[in-house]
Amino acid sequence: MPPDRRGDTDRYTIGARQFRQQLLPPGSPATTVWGYGSSRHPDTFHYPAYTIEAEIDRPVEVRWVNELVDARGRHLPPLLPVDPTLHWAYPPGGTSGRDSRPSFTSTPGPYTGPVPIVTHLHGGLNTEESDGYAEAWYLPAARDIPRGYASVGSFYEEFRRKFEAKHETRWRPGDAVFHYDNHGRATTLWFHDHCLGITRLNVYAGLSGFYLLRGGPTDLDRGVLPGPAPRLGDPPGTRYYEIPVLIQDRSFNADGSLSYPASRAVFDGFKGPYVPASDISPIWNPEFFAAAMLANGRTWPVLRVEPRRYRFRFLNGCNARTLILKIVTDPLARRPAAAALTPWQIGSEGGFLPAPVRLGQLLIAPAERADVIVDFSGLPAGTELYLINEGPDAVFKGGTAGTDFRPANPKTTGQVMKFVVRPLAAADGSTPPEQLTLPPFQPLGAARLTRRVSLNEAKSARLKGVGPRAVFLGTLDRHGKPVPLEWDAPVTEEPAVGTTEIWEMHNFTADAHPIHIHEVQFQVVDRQRRGQRARPPEAWERGFKDTVLALPNAITRVKVRFDRAGRYMWHCHLLEHEDNEMMRPYVIRAAR
Repeated sequence: MPPDRRGDTDRYTIGARQFRQQLLPPGSPATTVWGYGSSRHPDTFHYPAYTIEAEIDRPVEVRWVNELVDARGRHLPPLLPVDPTLHWAYPPGGTSGRDSRPSFTSTPGPYTGPVPIVTHLHGGLNTEESDGYAEAWYLPAARDIPRGYASVGSFYEEFRRKFEAKHETRWRPGDAVFHYDNHGRATTLWFHDHCLGITRLNVYAGLSGFYLLRGGPTDLDRGVLPGPAPRLGDPPGTRYYEIPVLIQDRSFNADGSLSYPASRAVFDGFKGPYVPASDISPIWNPEFFAAAMLANGRTWPVLRVEPRRYRFRFLNGCNARTLILKIVTDPLARRPAAAALTPWQIGSEGGFLPAPVRLGQLLIAPAERADVIVDFSGLPAGTELYLINEGPDAVFKGGTAGTDFRPANPKTTGQVMKFVVRPLAAADGSTPPEQLTLPPFQPLGAARLTRRVSLNEAKSARLKGVGPRAVFLGTLDRHGKPVPLEWDAPVTEEPAVGTTEIWEMHNFTADAHPIHIHEVQFQVVDRQRRGQRARPPEAWERGFKDTVLALPNAITRVKVRFDRAGRYMWHCHLLEHEDNEMMRPYVIRAAR
Protein backbone atom coordinates (compact mmCIF):
# COMPACT_ATOMS: atom_id res chain seq x y z
CA MET A 1 0.00 0.00 0.00
CA PRO A 2 1.36 3.46 -0.83
CA PRO A 3 2.57 5.47 2.21
CA ASP A 4 2.87 9.20 2.66
CA ARG A 5 6.63 9.51 3.31
CA ARG A 6 6.68 12.90 5.01
CA GLY A 7 9.66 13.49 7.28
CA ASP A 8 11.01 10.49 9.14
CA THR A 9 7.68 8.60 9.31
CA ASP A 10 5.69 6.59 6.77
CA ARG A 11 1.99 7.36 7.13
CA TYR A 12 -0.96 5.30 5.91
CA THR A 13 -4.72 5.64 6.05
CA ILE A 14 -6.03 2.08 5.85
CA GLY A 15 -9.71 1.23 5.83
CA ALA A 16 -11.62 -2.00 6.34
CA ARG A 17 -14.33 -2.37 3.68
CA GLN A 18 -16.72 -4.89 2.16
CA PHE A 19 -16.32 -5.82 -1.52
CA ARG A 20 -16.47 -8.75 -3.92
CA GLN A 21 -13.45 -10.75 -5.03
CA GLN A 22 -12.81 -13.89 -7.09
CA LEU A 23 -11.66 -16.49 -4.55
CA LEU A 24 -13.01 -19.59 -6.31
CA PRO A 25 -11.69 -20.78 -9.69
CA PRO A 26 -12.62 -18.77 -12.83
CA GLY A 27 -16.21 -19.39 -13.88
CA SER A 28 -17.36 -19.72 -10.27
CA PRO A 29 -19.27 -16.94 -8.49
CA ALA A 30 -17.33 -14.12 -6.83
CA THR A 31 -17.33 -13.89 -3.03
CA THR A 32 -18.25 -11.00 -0.76
CA VAL A 33 -15.37 -10.44 1.65
CA TRP A 34 -13.92 -7.84 3.98
CA GLY A 35 -10.42 -6.53 3.47
CA TYR A 36 -8.01 -3.70 4.11
CA GLY A 37 -6.88 -1.09 1.61
CA SER A 38 -5.76 2.50 1.25
CA SER A 39 -8.76 4.74 1.90
CA ARG A 40 -7.41 7.16 -0.72
CA HIS A 41 -6.96 4.45 -3.35
CA PRO A 42 -10.14 2.34 -3.72
CA ASP A 43 -8.47 -0.08 -6.14
CA THR A 44 -6.11 -1.26 -3.37
CA PHE A 45 -8.74 -3.06 -1.30
CA HIS A 46 -7.99 -6.76 -1.38
CA TYR A 47 -8.15 -9.96 0.64
CA PRO A 48 -5.54 -10.50 1.91
CA ALA A 49 -4.39 -6.89 2.17
CA TYR A 50 -1.52 -5.64 0.09
CA THR A 51 1.72 -5.97 2.04
CA ILE A 52 3.09 -3.11 4.13
CA GLU A 53 6.86 -2.75 3.63
CA ALA A 54 8.58 -1.16 6.62
CA GLU A 55 12.18 -0.36 7.53
CA ILE A 56 13.93 -1.07 10.80
CA ASP A 57 13.84 2.03 13.05
CA ARG A 58 11.80 4.08 10.54
CA PRO A 59 8.39 4.65 12.19
CA VAL A 60 5.10 3.83 10.52
CA GLU A 61 1.87 5.54 11.53
CA VAL A 62 -1.41 3.98 10.44
CA ARG A 63 -4.86 5.48 10.71
CA TRP A 64 -7.03 2.34 10.84
CA VAL A 65 -10.55 3.28 9.66
CA ASN A 66 -13.67 1.18 10.16
CA GLU A 67 -15.39 1.66 6.79
CA LEU A 68 -17.90 -1.18 7.12
CA VAL A 69 -20.71 0.98 5.80
CA ASP A 70 -22.80 0.96 2.62
CA ALA A 71 -22.87 3.60 -0.13
CA ARG A 72 -25.34 5.69 1.90
CA GLY A 73 -23.21 5.66 5.04
CA ARG A 74 -25.34 3.13 6.92
CA HIS A 75 -23.63 0.41 8.92
CA LEU A 76 -23.22 -3.00 7.33
CA PRO A 77 -24.37 -6.07 9.27
CA PRO A 78 -21.89 -8.81 10.16
CA LEU A 79 -20.85 -10.96 7.22
CA LEU A 80 -20.98 -14.11 9.37
CA PRO A 81 -23.11 -15.29 12.34
CA VAL A 82 -22.15 -13.47 15.56
CA ASP A 83 -22.94 -15.35 18.78
CA PRO A 84 -24.12 -12.65 21.23
CA THR A 85 -23.95 -14.97 24.25
CA LEU A 86 -20.14 -14.96 24.44
CA HIS A 87 -18.03 -12.50 26.39
CA TRP A 88 -17.58 -10.04 23.55
CA ALA A 89 -17.50 -6.35 22.51
CA TYR A 90 -21.33 -6.15 22.77
CA PRO A 91 -22.08 -2.60 21.51
CA PRO A 92 -25.80 -2.87 22.46
CA GLY A 93 -24.74 -2.92 26.12
CA GLY A 94 -23.85 0.76 26.01
CA THR A 95 -21.02 2.20 28.06
CA SER A 96 -21.91 0.20 31.17
CA GLY A 97 -22.56 -3.14 29.46
CA ARG A 98 -19.99 -3.27 26.66
CA ASP A 99 -17.18 -5.86 26.74
CA SER A 100 -19.26 -8.31 28.71
CA ARG A 101 -21.14 -11.60 28.53
CA PRO A 102 -24.78 -10.42 28.19
CA SER A 103 -27.73 -12.06 29.91
CA PHE A 104 -30.81 -13.26 27.99
CA THR A 105 -34.27 -14.48 28.94
CA SER A 106 -34.51 -16.65 25.82
CA THR A 107 -32.04 -18.01 23.30
CA PRO A 108 -31.07 -15.11 21.01
CA GLY A 109 -30.43 -15.19 17.31
CA PRO A 110 -27.21 -13.80 15.81
CA TYR A 111 -26.28 -10.16 16.37
CA THR A 112 -27.04 -8.02 13.30
CA GLY A 113 -25.85 -4.55 14.32
CA PRO A 114 -22.79 -2.45 13.39
CA VAL A 115 -19.49 -4.32 13.50
CA PRO A 116 -16.61 -3.26 15.79
CA ILE A 117 -12.98 -3.75 14.75
CA VAL A 118 -9.49 -3.09 16.11
CA THR A 119 -6.30 -4.06 14.26
CA HIS A 120 -3.33 -5.81 15.87
CA LEU A 121 0.17 -5.86 14.36
CA HIS A 122 1.03 -9.44 15.27
CA GLY A 123 4.64 -9.69 16.42
CA GLY A 124 5.14 -5.93 16.64
CA LEU A 125 6.95 -4.43 19.63
CA ASN A 126 4.71 -1.49 20.42
CA THR A 127 3.29 0.61 23.22
CA GLU A 128 -0.07 -0.44 24.65
CA GLU A 129 -2.13 2.21 22.85
CA SER A 130 -0.88 0.96 19.45
CA ASP A 131 -1.12 -2.77 20.12
CA GLY A 132 -4.70 -3.37 19.02
CA TYR A 133 -6.07 -4.30 22.44
CA ALA A 134 -9.28 -6.36 22.22
CA GLU A 135 -11.30 -3.85 24.30
CA ALA A 136 -10.07 -0.81 22.33
CA TRP A 137 -12.46 -1.48 19.40
CA TYR A 138 -14.60 1.06 17.60
CA LEU A 139 -17.68 1.07 15.37
CA PRO A 140 -17.80 2.76 11.96
CA ALA A 141 -18.83 6.41 11.91
CA ALA A 142 -22.15 5.38 10.36
CA ARG A 143 -25.22 7.61 10.19
CA ASP A 144 -27.52 5.00 11.75
CA ILE A 145 -25.79 3.65 14.86
CA PRO A 146 -28.71 2.69 17.14
CA ARG A 147 -29.36 4.94 20.11
CA GLY A 148 -27.75 3.67 23.28
CA TYR A 149 -25.03 1.60 21.56
CA ALA A 150 -21.44 1.95 22.73
CA SER A 151 -19.40 3.25 19.79
CA VAL A 152 -16.02 2.36 21.30
CA GLY A 153 -14.60 -0.27 23.64
CA SER A 154 -13.67 0.09 27.30
CA PHE A 155 -10.01 1.06 26.67
CA TYR A 156 -10.45 3.13 23.50
CA GLU A 157 -10.64 6.53 25.20
CA GLU A 158 -7.76 5.85 27.59
CA PHE A 159 -5.52 4.76 24.74
CA ARG A 160 -6.66 7.69 22.58
CA ARG A 161 -5.62 10.14 25.27
CA LYS A 162 -2.25 8.46 25.73
CA PHE A 163 -1.58 8.40 22.00
CA GLU A 164 -2.54 12.02 21.43
CA ALA A 165 -0.34 13.13 24.31
CA LYS A 166 2.69 11.54 22.61
CA HIS A 167 1.97 12.28 18.94
CA GLU A 168 0.58 15.15 16.87
CA THR A 169 -2.08 13.02 15.17
CA ARG A 170 -5.67 13.00 16.50
CA TRP A 171 -8.07 10.06 16.45
CA ARG A 172 -11.46 10.61 14.83
CA PRO A 173 -14.86 8.88 15.11
CA GLY A 174 -14.66 5.50 13.40
CA ASP A 175 -10.88 5.19 13.51
CA ALA A 176 -7.76 4.80 15.65
CA VAL A 177 -4.19 5.82 14.85
CA PHE A 178 -1.34 3.50 15.81
CA HIS A 179 2.39 4.28 15.82
CA TYR A 180 4.88 1.50 15.08
CA ASP A 181 8.52 2.29 15.94
CA ASN A 182 9.73 -0.78 14.01
CA HIS A 183 12.49 -1.54 16.46
CA GLY A 184 13.69 -5.12 16.68
CA ARG A 185 14.81 -7.56 14.00
CA ALA A 186 14.06 -7.79 10.30
CA THR A 187 11.22 -10.29 10.04
CA THR A 188 7.76 -11.28 8.82
CA LEU A 189 4.90 -9.70 10.78
CA TRP A 190 1.21 -9.62 9.94
CA PHE A 191 -1.83 -7.58 10.90
CA HIS A 192 -5.36 -8.75 11.57
CA ASP A 193 -8.51 -7.81 13.44
CA HIS A 194 -8.49 -8.51 17.18
CA CYS A 195 -11.92 -7.38 18.43
CA LEU A 196 -13.11 -9.05 21.63
CA GLY A 197 -15.23 -12.14 20.98
CA ILE A 198 -15.48 -11.80 17.17
CA THR A 199 -11.87 -12.09 15.98
CA ARG A 200 -12.62 -15.49 14.41
CA LEU A 201 -15.34 -13.93 12.24
CA ASN A 202 -13.58 -10.72 11.22
CA VAL A 203 -10.43 -12.61 10.24
CA TYR A 204 -12.43 -15.30 8.42
CA ALA A 205 -14.19 -12.50 6.51
CA GLY A 206 -10.77 -11.34 5.26
CA LEU A 207 -9.22 -8.79 7.64
CA SER A 208 -5.54 -9.79 7.49
CA GLY A 209 -2.32 -8.92 5.68
CA PHE A 210 1.50 -9.07 5.73
CA TYR A 211 3.81 -6.47 7.28
CA LEU A 212 7.46 -7.05 6.28
CA LEU A 213 10.17 -5.42 8.35
CA ARG A 214 13.47 -5.00 6.49
CA GLY A 215 16.96 -3.57 6.97
CA GLY A 216 19.25 -3.03 9.93
CA PRO A 217 22.01 -5.29 11.26
CA THR A 218 19.70 -8.32 11.54
CA ASP A 219 18.89 -8.40 7.80
CA LEU A 220 20.92 -9.75 4.87
CA ASP A 221 22.26 -7.66 2.01
CA ARG A 222 20.11 -7.49 -1.10
CA GLY A 223 21.04 -10.20 -3.59
CA VAL A 224 22.10 -12.77 -1.00
CA LEU A 225 18.53 -14.08 -0.81
CA PRO A 226 16.12 -14.53 -3.72
CA GLY A 227 14.22 -11.38 -4.72
CA PRO A 228 12.50 -9.08 -5.57
CA ALA A 229 9.22 -9.29 -3.66
CA PRO A 230 5.92 -7.93 -5.04
CA ARG A 231 5.36 -4.20 -4.55
CA LEU A 232 2.36 -2.07 -5.42
CA GLY A 233 2.95 -0.27 -8.70
CA ASP A 234 5.33 -2.81 -10.21
CA PRO A 235 5.12 -2.87 -14.03
CA PRO A 236 3.19 -5.75 -15.62
CA GLY A 237 5.29 -8.83 -16.19
CA THR A 238 7.62 -8.28 -13.20
CA ARG A 239 8.96 -11.61 -12.03
CA TYR A 240 9.13 -12.21 -8.29
CA TYR A 241 11.44 -14.55 -6.42
CA GLU A 242 10.42 -13.58 -2.88
CA ILE A 243 6.73 -14.29 -2.29
CA PRO A 244 4.69 -13.96 0.94
CA VAL A 245 2.09 -16.76 1.08
CA LEU A 246 -0.88 -16.50 3.46
CA ILE A 247 -2.57 -19.90 3.81
CA GLN A 248 -6.14 -20.10 5.14
CA ASP A 249 -9.02 -22.54 4.87
CA ARG A 250 -12.49 -21.42 3.82
CA SER A 251 -15.85 -23.01 2.99
CA PHE A 252 -18.29 -21.67 0.40
CA ASN A 253 -21.99 -21.79 -0.31
CA ALA A 254 -23.30 -22.57 -3.81
CA ASP A 255 -23.60 -18.85 -4.60
CA GLY A 256 -19.92 -18.27 -3.79
CA SER A 257 -20.52 -16.68 -0.38
CA LEU A 258 -18.41 -17.60 2.61
CA SER A 259 -19.85 -20.39 4.74
CA TYR A 260 -19.34 -20.46 8.50
CA PRO A 261 -21.41 -22.33 11.12
CA ALA A 262 -24.63 -20.68 12.27
CA SER A 263 -25.28 -23.31 14.96
CA ARG A 264 -23.33 -25.18 17.63
CA ALA A 265 -24.87 -28.34 16.15
CA VAL A 266 -22.37 -28.17 13.27
CA PHE A 267 -19.57 -29.00 15.70
CA ASP A 268 -20.96 -31.93 17.68
CA GLY A 269 -24.63 -32.35 16.77
CA PHE A 270 -25.83 -30.80 20.04
CA LYS A 271 -29.13 -29.05 19.24
CA GLY A 272 -29.89 -27.54 22.61
CA PRO A 273 -31.05 -26.43 25.03
CA TYR A 274 -28.81 -23.40 24.66
CA VAL A 275 -28.24 -20.27 26.73
CA PRO A 276 -30.12 -19.35 28.92
CA ALA A 277 -31.65 -22.81 29.41
CA SER A 278 -28.10 -24.21 29.60
CA ASP A 279 -24.54 -22.88 29.60
CA ILE A 280 -23.89 -23.87 25.96
CA SER A 281 -23.81 -20.99 23.49
CA PRO A 282 -26.11 -21.48 20.48
CA ILE A 283 -23.75 -20.48 17.66
CA TRP A 284 -20.12 -20.70 18.85
CA ASN A 285 -18.19 -23.72 17.55
CA PRO A 286 -15.15 -24.79 19.61
CA GLU A 287 -13.17 -25.19 16.37
CA PHE A 288 -13.95 -24.91 12.68
CA PHE A 289 -12.18 -26.64 9.79
CA ALA A 290 -13.26 -25.42 6.37
CA ALA A 291 -13.47 -27.40 3.14
CA ALA A 292 -10.93 -25.70 0.85
CA MET A 293 -7.46 -24.20 1.11
CA LEU A 294 -6.63 -20.68 -0.09
CA ALA A 295 -3.22 -19.20 -0.80
CA ASN A 296 -3.23 -15.39 -0.93
CA GLY A 297 -6.99 -15.34 -1.37
CA ARG A 298 -7.29 -17.93 -4.14
CA THR A 299 -8.40 -21.55 -3.96
CA TRP A 300 -5.68 -23.91 -5.20
CA PRO A 301 -3.75 -21.33 -7.25
CA VAL A 302 -0.99 -22.06 -9.76
CA LEU A 303 2.40 -20.34 -9.43
CA ARG A 304 4.75 -20.46 -12.42
CA VAL A 305 8.31 -20.71 -11.19
CA GLU A 306 11.70 -20.74 -12.87
CA PRO A 307 14.40 -23.38 -12.25
CA ARG A 308 16.08 -21.29 -9.53
CA ARG A 309 15.78 -20.49 -5.83
CA TYR A 310 12.69 -18.82 -4.36
CA ARG A 311 12.07 -17.30 -0.96
CA PHE A 312 8.62 -18.00 0.48
CA ARG A 313 7.35 -16.28 3.63
CA PHE A 314 4.68 -18.71 4.78
CA LEU A 315 2.00 -17.63 7.25
CA ASN A 316 -0.61 -19.97 8.68
CA GLY A 317 -3.64 -17.68 8.90
CA CYS A 318 -6.18 -20.47 9.50
CA ASN A 319 -8.66 -20.12 12.34
CA ALA A 320 -7.85 -23.51 13.86
CA ARG A 321 -5.95 -25.69 11.38
CA THR A 322 -2.32 -26.69 11.98
CA LEU A 323 -0.56 -27.26 8.66
CA ILE A 324 2.11 -29.78 7.73
CA LEU A 325 3.39 -28.57 4.38
CA LYS A 326 5.32 -30.65 1.87
CA ILE A 327 6.26 -30.36 -1.84
CA VAL A 328 5.40 -33.48 -3.85
CA THR A 329 4.92 -34.66 -7.44
CA ASP A 330 1.47 -36.24 -7.02
CA PRO A 331 -1.21 -34.33 -5.07
CA LEU A 332 -3.41 -37.41 -4.78
CA ALA A 333 -0.72 -39.84 -3.66
CA ARG A 334 -1.27 -41.90 -0.55
CA ARG A 335 -0.41 -39.93 2.57
CA PRO A 336 2.07 -39.42 4.05
CA ALA A 337 3.72 -38.75 0.71
CA ALA A 338 7.39 -38.64 -0.20
CA ALA A 339 8.80 -35.12 -0.55
CA ALA A 340 10.06 -34.14 -4.00
CA LEU A 341 11.99 -31.09 -2.74
CA THR A 342 13.38 -30.36 0.70
CA PRO A 343 13.15 -26.65 1.59
CA TRP A 344 15.46 -24.78 3.94
CA GLN A 345 13.97 -22.69 6.73
CA ILE A 346 15.98 -19.56 7.48
CA GLY A 347 13.61 -17.60 9.72
CA SER A 348 10.66 -17.72 12.11
CA GLU A 349 8.39 -15.10 13.69
CA GLY A 350 11.28 -13.15 15.25
CA GLY A 351 13.57 -13.00 12.21
CA PHE A 352 16.43 -15.16 10.99
CA LEU A 353 17.34 -18.39 12.75
CA PRO A 354 20.87 -18.92 14.13
CA ALA A 355 21.52 -21.18 11.11
CA PRO A 356 19.54 -22.58 8.13
CA VAL A 357 17.57 -25.78 8.80
CA ARG A 358 16.82 -28.35 6.10
CA LEU A 359 13.26 -29.68 6.26
CA GLY A 360 11.41 -32.62 4.77
CA GLN A 361 8.17 -30.97 5.85
CA LEU A 362 7.08 -27.73 7.50
CA LEU A 363 4.91 -27.89 10.63
CA ILE A 364 3.28 -24.50 11.11
CA ALA A 365 0.50 -23.76 13.60
CA PRO A 366 -2.00 -20.88 13.33
CA ALA A 367 -0.22 -17.47 13.48
CA GLU A 368 3.26 -18.97 13.04
CA ARG A 369 5.45 -17.80 10.17
CA ALA A 370 8.28 -19.57 8.36
CA ASP A 371 10.85 -17.91 6.10
CA VAL A 372 11.78 -20.65 3.64
CA ILE A 373 13.99 -21.12 0.57
CA VAL A 374 12.90 -23.65 -2.08
CA ASP A 375 15.33 -24.55 -4.86
CA PHE A 376 13.69 -25.49 -8.18
CA SER A 377 17.07 -25.51 -10.00
CA GLY A 378 17.60 -28.22 -12.56
CA LEU A 379 13.91 -28.96 -13.10
CA PRO A 380 12.91 -28.99 -16.78
CA ALA A 381 10.26 -26.60 -18.06
CA GLY A 382 6.80 -28.10 -17.72
CA THR A 383 7.54 -29.93 -14.45
CA GLU A 384 4.56 -29.83 -12.09
CA LEU A 385 4.92 -29.91 -8.31
CA TYR A 386 2.38 -29.43 -5.54
CA LEU A 387 2.43 -27.84 -2.12
CA ILE A 388 0.29 -30.16 -0.02
CA ASN A 389 -0.95 -30.18 3.57
CA GLU A 390 -0.70 -33.33 5.67
CA GLY A 391 -2.04 -31.77 8.86
CA PRO A 392 -5.31 -33.21 10.16
CA ASP A 393 -8.84 -32.06 9.26
CA ALA A 394 -9.31 -31.63 12.99
CA VAL A 395 -7.58 -30.02 15.92
CA PHE A 396 -3.88 -30.96 16.06
CA LYS A 397 -2.85 -33.05 19.05
CA GLY A 398 0.79 -33.69 18.15
CA GLY A 399 2.23 -36.78 16.56
CA THR A 400 2.94 -37.96 13.02
CA ALA A 401 0.67 -37.96 9.97
CA GLY A 402 -0.51 -41.44 9.03
CA THR A 403 0.48 -42.86 12.43
CA ASP A 404 -1.14 -40.65 15.07
CA PHE A 405 -3.79 -38.99 12.91
CA ARG A 406 -5.32 -39.13 9.46
CA PRO A 407 -3.86 -36.48 7.11
CA ALA A 408 -6.07 -33.90 5.42
CA ASN A 409 -8.23 -35.02 2.52
CA PRO A 410 -5.90 -35.18 -0.53
CA LYS A 411 -8.72 -34.04 -2.83
CA THR A 412 -9.55 -30.86 -0.89
CA THR A 413 -7.78 -29.56 2.21
CA GLY A 414 -4.71 -31.65 1.40
CA GLN A 415 -3.90 -29.41 -1.57
CA VAL A 416 -2.64 -25.84 -1.16
CA MET A 417 -1.12 -24.71 -4.47
CA LYS A 418 0.56 -25.94 -7.65
CA PHE A 419 3.98 -25.04 -9.07
CA VAL A 420 4.65 -25.24 -12.82
CA VAL A 421 8.24 -24.77 -13.96
CA ARG A 422 8.80 -22.37 -16.87
CA PRO A 423 12.07 -21.46 -18.64
CA LEU A 424 14.73 -19.52 -16.74
CA ALA A 425 14.53 -15.77 -17.44
CA ALA A 426 17.71 -14.63 -15.70
CA ALA A 427 20.63 -16.15 -13.82
CA ASP A 428 20.14 -16.75 -10.10
CA GLY A 429 22.65 -14.73 -8.10
CA SER A 430 21.37 -15.72 -4.66
CA THR A 431 23.46 -17.79 -2.25
CA PRO A 432 22.60 -21.48 -1.82
CA PRO A 433 20.84 -21.84 1.56
CA GLU A 434 23.34 -24.35 2.93
CA GLN A 435 26.09 -21.74 2.39
CA LEU A 436 24.26 -18.86 4.06
CA THR A 437 25.72 -17.12 7.09
CA LEU A 438 22.72 -15.64 8.83
CA PRO A 439 22.88 -12.41 10.89
CA PRO A 440 24.28 -12.62 14.44
CA PHE A 441 21.88 -14.09 16.96
CA GLN A 442 22.00 -12.94 20.59
CA PRO A 443 20.14 -15.33 22.96
CA LEU A 444 18.28 -13.98 25.95
CA GLY A 445 20.11 -13.96 29.30
CA ALA A 446 19.26 -15.68 32.56
CA ALA A 447 15.66 -15.61 33.78
CA ARG A 448 14.70 -13.91 37.02
CA LEU A 449 11.79 -16.22 37.85
CA THR A 450 9.58 -18.99 36.50
CA ARG A 451 5.89 -18.20 36.11
CA ARG A 452 3.48 -21.16 35.90
CA VAL A 453 0.35 -20.75 33.79
CA SER A 454 -2.30 -23.21 32.68
CA LEU A 455 -4.31 -24.10 29.56
CA ASN A 456 -7.76 -25.50 30.36
CA GLU A 457 -11.03 -26.69 28.85
CA ALA A 458 -14.44 -26.81 30.53
CA LYS A 459 -17.46 -28.98 29.79
CA SER A 460 -21.00 -27.95 30.55
CA ALA A 461 -21.71 -27.58 34.27
CA ARG A 462 -25.43 -28.22 33.64
CA LEU A 463 -25.55 -30.87 30.89
CA LYS A 464 -23.71 -34.14 31.38
CA GLY A 465 -21.21 -34.98 28.67
CA VAL A 466 -21.66 -31.81 26.62
CA GLY A 467 -18.57 -29.79 25.86
CA PRO A 468 -16.47 -27.91 25.58
CA ARG A 469 -18.52 -24.91 26.63
CA ALA A 470 -15.42 -22.68 26.82
CA VAL A 471 -11.63 -22.82 27.03
CA PHE A 472 -9.47 -20.90 29.50
CA LEU A 473 -6.02 -19.73 30.40
CA GLY A 474 -5.13 -19.50 34.06
CA THR A 475 -2.61 -20.18 36.78
CA LEU A 476 -1.70 -23.11 39.02
CA ASP A 477 -2.28 -23.35 42.76
CA ARG A 478 0.44 -24.37 45.22
CA HIS A 479 -0.45 -28.05 44.66
CA GLY A 480 0.03 -27.79 40.90
CA LYS A 481 -3.68 -27.89 40.16
CA PRO A 482 -5.02 -25.62 37.37
CA VAL A 483 -6.93 -22.44 38.22
CA PRO A 484 -8.88 -21.50 35.06
CA LEU A 485 -9.59 -17.77 34.70
CA GLU A 486 -11.95 -15.80 32.50
CA TRP A 487 -10.89 -12.79 30.42
CA ASP A 488 -12.17 -10.26 32.95
CA ALA A 489 -10.69 -11.88 36.07
CA PRO A 490 -8.05 -9.76 37.86
CA VAL A 491 -4.67 -9.66 36.13
CA THR A 492 -2.34 -12.41 37.41
CA GLU A 493 0.73 -11.90 35.19
CA GLU A 494 2.56 -8.66 36.05
CA PRO A 495 6.23 -8.81 35.02
CA ALA A 496 8.39 -5.72 35.51
CA VAL A 497 10.11 -3.79 32.73
CA GLY A 498 13.63 -5.06 32.13
CA THR A 499 13.07 -8.52 33.60
CA THR A 500 13.43 -11.90 31.92
CA GLU A 501 11.11 -14.75 32.93
CA ILE A 502 10.42 -18.37 32.08
CA TRP A 503 6.74 -18.89 31.28
CA GLU A 504 5.92 -22.50 32.02
CA MET A 505 2.72 -23.40 30.16
CA HIS A 506 0.94 -26.45 31.61
CA ASN A 507 -1.51 -27.79 29.04
CA PHE A 508 -4.28 -29.73 30.79
CA THR A 509 -6.25 -30.29 27.55
CA ALA A 510 -6.07 -32.90 24.79
CA ASP A 511 -5.37 -30.25 22.11
CA ALA A 512 -2.22 -28.48 20.97
CA HIS A 513 -2.67 -24.73 21.42
CA PRO A 514 -0.58 -22.07 19.59
CA ILE A 515 0.05 -19.52 22.35
CA HIS A 516 0.83 -15.92 21.37
CA ILE A 517 2.21 -13.34 23.80
CA HIS A 518 1.77 -9.74 22.67
CA GLU A 519 4.62 -7.18 22.63
CA VAL A 520 7.48 -9.68 22.98
CA GLN A 521 9.67 -12.03 21.00
CA PHE A 522 10.63 -15.06 23.12
CA GLN A 523 12.78 -18.17 22.89
CA VAL A 524 11.49 -21.72 23.27
CA VAL A 525 13.35 -23.46 26.11
CA ASP A 526 11.92 -26.99 26.02
CA ARG A 527 8.84 -29.23 26.18
CA GLN A 528 8.16 -31.91 28.74
CA ARG A 529 5.53 -34.61 28.66
CA ARG A 530 4.25 -35.65 32.06
CA GLY A 531 6.54 -38.24 33.59
CA GLN A 532 9.19 -37.79 30.87
CA ARG A 533 12.41 -35.83 30.46
CA ALA A 534 12.32 -32.39 28.86
CA ARG A 535 13.09 -32.19 25.14
CA PRO A 536 14.83 -29.21 23.53
CA PRO A 537 13.02 -27.08 20.94
CA GLU A 538 12.91 -28.26 17.35
CA ALA A 539 15.71 -26.95 15.13
CA TRP A 540 13.33 -24.53 13.39
CA GLU A 541 12.22 -23.11 16.77
CA ARG A 542 15.64 -21.97 17.95
CA GLY A 543 15.29 -18.36 16.88
CA PHE A 544 12.97 -15.74 18.31
CA LYS A 545 9.24 -16.41 18.21
CA ASP A 546 5.97 -14.78 19.26
CA THR A 547 3.80 -17.92 19.00
CA VAL A 548 4.59 -21.38 20.36
CA LEU A 549 2.72 -24.66 19.95
CA ALA A 550 1.92 -25.97 23.43
CA LEU A 551 1.41 -29.73 23.07
CA PRO A 552 -1.36 -31.57 24.99
CA ASN A 553 -0.75 -32.93 28.46
CA ALA A 554 2.70 -31.37 28.47
CA ILE A 555 4.67 -28.41 29.78
CA THR A 556 6.04 -25.92 27.27
CA ARG A 557 8.63 -23.44 28.52
CA VAL A 558 9.55 -20.15 26.87
CA LYS A 559 11.99 -17.46 27.97
CA VAL A 560 10.59 -13.92 27.70
CA ARG A 561 12.12 -10.47 28.21
CA PHE A 562 9.79 -7.53 28.88
CA ASP A 563 11.00 -4.10 27.81
CA ARG A 564 8.09 -1.64 27.86
CA ALA A 565 5.34 -0.93 30.36
CA GLY A 566 1.70 -1.36 29.43
CA ARG A 567 -1.39 -3.53 29.25
CA TYR A 568 -1.21 -6.34 26.69
CA MET A 569 -2.72 -9.78 26.04
CA TRP A 570 -1.67 -13.39 25.73
CA HIS A 571 -3.93 -16.01 24.22
CA CYS A 572 -4.47 -19.13 22.19
CA HIS A 573 -4.39 -18.41 18.46
CA LEU A 574 -7.03 -20.99 17.65
CA LEU A 575 -9.41 -18.13 17.02
CA GLU A 576 -12.53 -19.93 18.19
CA HIS A 577 -10.74 -20.58 21.50
CA GLU A 578 -9.51 -16.99 21.78
CA ASP A 579 -13.05 -15.70 21.26
CA ASN A 580 -14.48 -17.75 24.14
CA GLU A 581 -12.27 -16.98 27.15
CA MET A 582 -8.87 -18.44 26.10
CA MET A 583 -7.30 -14.99 26.31
CA ARG A 584 -5.98 -13.04 29.29
CA PRO A 585 -4.71 -9.52 29.85
CA TYR A 586 -1.27 -9.10 31.33
CA VAL A 587 0.43 -5.93 32.55
CA ILE A 588 4.10 -5.02 32.31
CA ARG A 589 4.82 -2.81 35.30
CA ALA A 590 7.19 0.15 35.12
CA ALA A 591 10.53 -0.43 36.81
CA ARG A 592 10.71 0.96 40.36
